[in-house]
Amino acid sequence: MALLPRVAGLLVVAVMAGCARSPETTAIRLTDRFDTASVEGSTAGHEAAFKRTEWRFDGPARGASPAVRSTPGRATARSSRGWEAGAGVDGLSVRNGVLVGRTTSDVPILRLAREEGPDNPDQLHAVEIRLRVSKGANLFVATRPGEVVDLRQEAAVARRLSWAAKTPVIAGNRMQTYVIVPPAPVSGSRIRHVLIRPTDAAGAEFAIESVRLVFRNEHLAALPSGVSWQGLRDVFRETLVTRSPERVRFALRLPSRPVLDLSVGTPEAQPVTFTVRVRRRGEETSVMTSTVTTPLRWERRAVDLGPFAGEEVELSLAAEAGKGGTLAFWGAPAVRQRQPRTGGSGPPQVVLLIQGDTLRADHLDAYGYGRPTAPVLHRLADEGALFRHAITQTSWTKAATPAVMASLYPSTHGVHKITDRLPASATTIAEAFREAGYATLSFSSVSFTGQFTNLHQGFEELHESESTVGRAGPRGSKTAREFVDRFVEWLEGHPDTPVFAYLHFFDPHSPYEPHPPFDALWADPKGRDEYLRQLETLKKVVADAFLAQRGMATPEELARAGIDEAAFIRYSKDWYDGSIRGMDTEIGRLVECLRGLGLERRSLVAFYSDHGEEFHEHGRMWHGQSVYGEMIRVPLILWAPGRIAPGLQVKEPVGLVDVMPTLLEMSGVGLPQAAQGQSLGPLLRKPGDGGVVEAATAWKQRPLVAEKQPMGSPDFPEAGESYAIVEGRWKLVHNVVRPPSKPEFELFDFYEDPLDRSDLARENPEVVERLAKALESWKQEARAARLKGDDEAAASLSAAELERLRSLGYVQ
Repeated sequence: MALLPRVAGLLVVAVMAGCARSPETTAIRLTDRFDTASVEGSTAGHEAAFKRTEWRFDGPARGASPAVRSTPGRATARSSRGWEAGAGVDGLSVRNGVLVGRTTSDVPILRLAREEGPDNPDQLHAVEIRLRVSKGANLFVATRPGEVVDLRQEAAVARRLSWAAKTPVIAGNRMQTYVIVPPAPVSGSRIRHVLIRPTDAAGAEFAIESVRLVFRNEHLAALPSGVSWQGLRDVFRETLVTRSPERVRFALRLPSRPVLDLSVGTPEAQPVTFTVRVRRRGEETSVMTSTVTTPLRWERRAVDLGPFAGEEVELSLAAEAGKGGTLAFWGAPAVRQRQPRTGGSGPPQVVLLIQGDTLRADHLDAYGYGRPTAPVLHRLADEGALFRHAITQTSWTKAATPAVMASLYPSTHGVHKITDRLPASATTIAEAFREAGYATLSFSSVSFTGQFTNLHQGFEELHESESTVGRAGPRGSKTAREFVDRFVEWLEGHPDTPVFAYLHFFDPHSPYEPHPPFDALWADPKGRDEYLRQLETLKKVVADAFLAQRGMATPEELARAGIDEAAFIRYSKDWYDGSIRGMDTEIGRLVECLRGLGLERRSLVAFYSDHGEEFHEHGRMWHGQSVYGEMIRVPLILWAPGRIAPGLQVKEPVGLVDVMPTLLEMSGVGLPQAAQGQSLGPLLRKPGDGGVVEAATAWKQRPLVAEKQPMGSPDFPEAGESYAIVEGRWKLVHNVVRPPSKPEFELFDFYEDPLDRSDLARENPEVVERLAKALESWKQEARAARLKGDDEAAASLSAAELERLRSLGYVQ
């Protein structure tokens, strides 16, 4: 029997096989209906004036357009407000109007300080650099928000984690212009420094003529109006971009209970008046007039179209401003069908996928932990189903989240390294729900779960991690409170709208210090200062620069720092558990909202963690370094009152790849053919009760696999390659790339040894041989099903399809 379902074919984005549709259209998205021929009133030849952020080394910019102001960055050696050479750069000076130097390592870094400070909150579109370099393969760019930049530390971390914003260079004697588009959104207000690695080769001569930051408004000025993916204050939406005084028309047949749902905003300071009109039988009626005076802020609007229900109408969107060409953003405009209140019958109206980052199953009281870290989750498990042996498919967020979102193993979806993106050929759970008419929202706590990994694919609205800056706890990693606030506000404004939402809560992740009062729930407040002092000490002791910044020390490193290991780990766990309790409290607020709006029996909630965390069980802290139990055993709870029998304790091992098929089946939405998981529906029954869930498929027992692929440079502590396969009572670990001290194969009792402490491989060679063969067979199948890369898949798309994918950021 095959270990993975056979793949009948890979689906391109927005193309679903067999998705169930309700009898009446539940959503008409205007971004899907947009046609450039429907735009009226464009102002030809409009030219906007933009203040440039540019560094030159020969005084003011020469040859600039009269409409463009130049901001010179004339340099002074070692000036804190000019330029600075970091490690790996020698002889940096201005010569004949260019900044020249020589690299002494393969990680040379220059720093340019923003002369005027971060006074432009618009998004950064690209960095443009005029450069020549004698040798090397790539040019890299990064931005930093802090007042101070430690260039030595930057070099150490860059050696471990290569910067994602890069472009190939043409080595030689000619000056070239390079344009680097950031792979993740960057707000101008968060850019105080620009860091440049002019090459990745030592012994190279370089010369920089200019560096320019190109912001979104300047970029959009050259583009026609249309559909794109735009953000205001790091909240992004599928957006229809128009310019004053344009009007866009749509011919529609409205559903029986219609409402126009949208957000409006502008990235410019000019006030903009947004107007929506409906033309019916030759008569035009204004149904919304809304003036936006605060730039860079989305404002939600709901327009009742009930008087026109069921009719053929022409809907028009128009924006007026005092200055022609002013940008107007229409965020995720959709005519939605209000859902009648039908109790618990029919598909769920609210489907929530909640990811608690870095959460070990054995730190939840629902799984037997001694502390009451998550009473709300415990109650949800009592009212629904708890999976006692859920396995994540890998042990770090970047690769684990696509496995859930697309029901694909990492070997198939191809996201292994920091810079990898999920190919657009994947069909995500958000796309499936979007196609079925659900509103789709994502709340991402880290760039790994947002646009940087292409995990906005299928979402109409995305809250990126940068939108939580200053609102995420004492050390910036507690996002549940802020995101619950936002989603509850959305839900209260959309009580009749079908919605699929992904809520990524970062709270258990380090830094562990939680919001008060949870910081003192189990940790002694008197120990806080000493613990923070120890973290600072470890920055000088921990060998790995990345882990040093986070205080993730081995027992040996703690000993060298003179820190008591047991006390340090205990305080780390005290704060870790407090953060879990803080997150759990916010989940309680979310459940209260569902109940208060009468949506409890119309909701389906899946709670899980992407991976665990190690506290020296195998000699390390942090995550991503192994496939042992503390890494891959994660909580999984399903809650759907009236749909799932309460109190289920499922002992069958299951994978996170099974979550997407389960939610889609329970919602009556078709499963993409490429999915490698299976619905958990057949397991959601109590013995003898006939079952509450009507499962469309039967459960098939199969081995489960977890992967740990190399994620960066060879000197990573996580550079090894390991796989785990679970079948019956056994768990086999195959250490493919490993240190000499680690055996190639390890065998553990899956049920009796959850943290993989006792290797039984020597006593059971026949089991090792059998499972090793099964694992090798799985690898071949998973790799054979690997998704096409975007370049390869683009060859099968039309020019219009490809342009739409690019406009939404699905391909780059």
